[in-house]
Amino acid sequence: MKKTFRFLLFTVIAGSVTFTSCKKSDDTTSDNSSQLTTHSDDQSRFSNESDAAMNDADAAIESFPAFSGREQSTLMLPCDATVVLDSTATDRRVTITYNGTNCSGTRTRTGVVVLTMPLGQRWVMPGATLTATFQNLKITRLSDNKSITINGNHIVKNVTGGRLAQLSSLGTIVHEISSTGMNVTFDNGSTRSWQVAKKRTFTYDNGIVIRTIGTHTEGSITGISEWGTNRFGDAFVTAITEPMTIRQDCNFRLVSGQVTHSRLLATVVVTFGLDVTGAPTTCPAGVFYYKLVWTGANGVTRTYILPY
Repeated sequence: MKKTFRFLLFTVIAGSVTFTSCKKSDDTTSDNSSQLTTHSDDQSRFSNESDAAMNDADAAIESFPAFSGREQSTLMLPCDATVVLDSTATDRRVTITYNGTNCSGTRTRTGVVVLTMPLGQRWVMPGATLTATFQNLKITRLSDNKSITINGNHIVKNVTGGRLAQLSSLGTIVHEISSTGMNVTFDNGSTRSWQVAKKRTFTYDNGIVIRTIGTHTEGSITGISEWGTNRFGDAFVTAITEPMTIRQDCNFRLVSGQVTHSRLLATVVVTFGLDVTGAPTTCPAGVFYYKLVWTGANGVTRTYILPY
């Protein structure tokens, strides 16, 4: 009888340990999923909104002949900002002030981006370089009221020269963007420093098409576009594994691309330009989705499909 009781007691204890172990594993997996999904969303928003500000900068620069050359631009200025030319004795300067107007239907922006370039240059010249200074550029997503705030400098180089208004005849224009420290403040109040290295290639196909790749390399990882420390204090690198493509005939939206986040709790692959089922799609009237895939230490693959 004693032996039977001891056996039952051992079985109960063993079962409890097994259950507790499984529960802890499930909790860990859930925590990992939450962190990886949040980081992917943070990086996507930072990258997309930085690129959107650079699109506004392109339109602003080309709107002023003093900056870009003799011809006036045909590009549309941002609908939620005022744009002012206010050059100094040494620099050409354009100030973009975002006013919080909800004209996109998905987000609002406040803050300032200042564009400066030496007086001796014109943006149309090959190798012309300007500085884009982000001053408390706060982007608030209307679907959940979450925001990010961006500060710091982008250095933008017009590698090939030329104006986007001439793109249909020029064929290709290349810009390089770099930053040694962009400060990103997240909705939980944490602030982190990220670095940027990108090349944007502009072509023409029923409007402007922008394909972005990363240009930084660390060890065996190439094509890195952003790197630094995320909101959870984890170091990361993000490499563009398929060019991030924006199309003017899709209202300058991101229509395709893929990035890989490394050095986190797991390697995460994020694919853009999808429908709600995770299949590639053309420019929709409504929402694009991205698919996030990561594999845990136990070999189990997790997949999430989310809107952007």
